[in-house]
Amino acid sequence: MNATVRMPLDARAPGEVDEADLEVIVCRTLPEILQAIAVRTLVYMGEQDCPYEEEFDGNDFAGTTHLLLRRNGEPIGTLRIRWFADFAKAERVAVRRDYRRGRATLMLILAAKRLAEKKNYRKLLGYGQVRLIPFWEQYFNAHVREQRDGFVFSDHDYVEMIVEATPPPDAITLDTDPMIVLRPEGAWDQPGVLDQSRARPATNLGAMSR
Repeated sequence: MNATVRMPLDARAPGEVDEADLEVIVCRTLPEILQAIAVRTLVYMGEQDCPYEEEFDGNDFAGTTHLLLRRNGEPIGTLRIRWFADFAKAERVAVRRDYRRGRATLMLILAAKRLAEKKNYRKLLGYGQVRLIPFWEQYFNAHVREQRDGFVFSDHDYVEMIVEATPPPDAITLDTDPMIVLRPEGAWDQPGVLDQSRARPATNLGAMSR
């Protein structure tokens, strides 16, 4: 997830922003979380006059992963994923005003989809504004959830959009190597600090003798 996510040329929205150094990362440190919060504050509270308690709704630290989009190290976009038993939910997508004419939003949602697939999820749920249904349909082959009414919150009308996901062969499952599962979120392909700790001998061998 730390590598730059590249969208296919035919899936990019027209834009004038230099996107050569865009990257999407998984937030794993407090400074990264604060950068994501800063972007959301600018976009939702600053531009849309969203009340503080509606934007920061108590779900930022409960079963949640934050993605951060940066350009040359500068935070310009963010997305929050919440994890449920049968689906992952992408929400709180925010991109700073000056960077919306490119593929920033596409990169964030695609990164969320890929992360969910790696975690063996098969459905990604998004609450899409009605005016943005064509965006979801065109770029993510999403569909409006059938036999469900639209709904309104924070002054906008929404529908439930479902993106079908396809986990890769190396998706994380109950049978995945324990040392892989222990690695940081989104970095399961890279040895982590606990991999390095295996160079030290065990000190509680009796625990394994039962």
